[in-house]
Amino acid sequence: MRLCRVLRVSRSGFYESRRQRQRPSIVCAVAVKLKAIFSATDDCYGSRRLLKALRTSGVSIGRFKVRRLMKENGLRAVWKRKFVHTTDSNHNLPVAQNLLNRQFNPERINHSWVADITYIRTGSGWLYLAAVMDLCSRKIVGWAMAPHMRSELVYSAMQMAIAQRQPGPGLIAHSDRGSQYASLSYRQLLTKHAMRCSMSRKGNCWDNAVMERFFLNLKMERVWRGNYANHAEATKDITDYIVRFYNDERLHSTLGYLPPNGYEQQAA
Repeated sequence: MRLCRVLRVSRSGFYESRRQRQRPSIVCAVAVKLKAIFSATDDCYGSRRLLKALRTSGVSIGRFKVRRLMKENGLRAVWKRKFVHTTDSNHNLPVAQNLLNRQFNPERINHSWVADITYIRTGSGWLYLAAVMDLCSRKIVGWAMAPHMRSELVYSAMQMAIAQRQPGPGLIAHSDRGSQYASLSYRQLLTKHAMRCSMSRKGNCWDNAVMERFFLNLKMERVWRGNYANHAEATKDITDYIVRFYNDERLHSTLGYLPPNGYEQQAA
């Protein structure tokens, strides 16, 4: 062949190369499963959680291989924007002591809850989310959303948590010292259900670090990945994240790589 002579390539080498190109590529079953899990978790899992999910499904694999397959298949977890925390603590309302004192791993469910507010940008203006988390299982047990962050917002979130969980007396309800959590209506709700109010020290976000982390995960894994046209669209999507994904599916390293609902079922 003239082209082979010009390029100084042997005929046998040319035909062997053509045969290799025509062979069907071998499909890696583990890579297929890895991509399915990655896609099912909305492209949120890194190598550690993917490793745990694969092993749970019966695949024997190491983390370095997971990382290699992720790189080969272009799988990269969704990261990362700066999280901004806002708290209005400039008020003359009563402020509770810090009873929680960063004890973020209680031994039982309904021992300590943490609560906080964050904001979501939409095409119709800001939407505010108030959430309540059980520290033992990291489950979001109450939440509420509104276009304002008045005391009714945090009241509704805590009221939902109480209705769902029916906690016994003595539960610690921790929050920052914002005016919403220091309001009379919120304090009366806690008193009515024999709950103990606890508040972070002024300007210390680490006193409520677990809830701060939840809000960061919510924004990285869901909110910042798109643009909400209005409050209704944001409310629906965030509710789906909390109920379907975070509480029921998302593997949590603190819980031994179980989702909050799975951890509570195991504990029960």
